[in-house]
Order: sequence, then C-alpha cells, then structure tokens
Amino acid sequence: MNIKNRIKELGLSLPEAPSSEGRYTTGVISNGLLYLSGNGGPDPSNLKYYGKLGAEVTVEEGRECAAGAALTLLSTAEKHLGSLERIERIVKLTGFVNSVPDFTQHPAVIDGASELLIKILGEEKGAHARSAIGTASLPFNIPVEIEIIIQVAS
Repeated sequence: MNIKNRIKELGLSLPEAPSSEGRYTTGVISNGLLYLSGNGGPDPSNLKYYGKLGAEVTVEEGRECAAGAALTLLSTAEKHLGSLERIERIVKLTGFVNSVPDFTQHPAVIDGASELLIKILGEEKGAHARSAIGTASLPFNIPVEIEIIIQVAS
C-alpha cells in the first residue's frame, strides 16, 4: 500500500510540515524510532477551533482537531524520513486535551487521531499504544496536541 495514495483516496492531503517555534526540533530519530514533537495542527495561529473541550469546543470538534494534528504529524514524519513508506508502525500516541476540570471524554477526542492513523496506515501499522490526558491549557489555546513515536523501517 502506498501511503500517499491512501491519503488521497480518503480525500485528504498532507499540510506543509511545520517548523519548530522554539528551541527544539520537530523530530528526532534514535535507535530506529522517530520521536515527533507535539503538534496541534498545521498552523496554530489559523485553526478552525480554539478553546477548551467541555466549554467552547465540542467532542466532535475536538476529534476533528486531533485528526488534523495527526495528519500534520504524518507530514512532519515525511520531512524527517524522506518518505512515509519508511513507517514500520506507529508505536505510541500521546494526546493532550485542553479541557475544563470536569471533562471526562479525553479518549473520545483522541480517537480522532487514532482512527485516522489506522485508516491511512492500516491496522498493522497504525494501531498503537496510547495515552489521552486532560490539561489546564495548551499553547495558543489550541484544543488538542498530539505527539507520536514511529518505528522506522531499516
């Protein structure tokens, strides 16, 4: 399966890979793993939604944000790997949800990213270990931030 073709089949396209906005890199390869820095979408200054889940942002809107962040992370992976075909599998996904204190649907929000990765990469490469964490705030008041660890094919 060609990953870029699968993305097109799903009616999606990869956004431009973002650059770092501080003193860090967007990804590091170490011991056959690509660690990607957290991402909230293609351009944090121009997202469709801002705010907290359970207040300004619905679960469905949060899922959309999570999927957008995952797609942007694939773009970042391509930048670091040269080709998405080097993805052996998604090992771990960590999702941070900007939410009000009594919000409890973090896993449902982060499912937006998990489901998209499985649709694109298939169950074998896309299924992953995961954490979904609620936070008091996120940079730029974005609703969701995702980071992933990818096993790289040698």
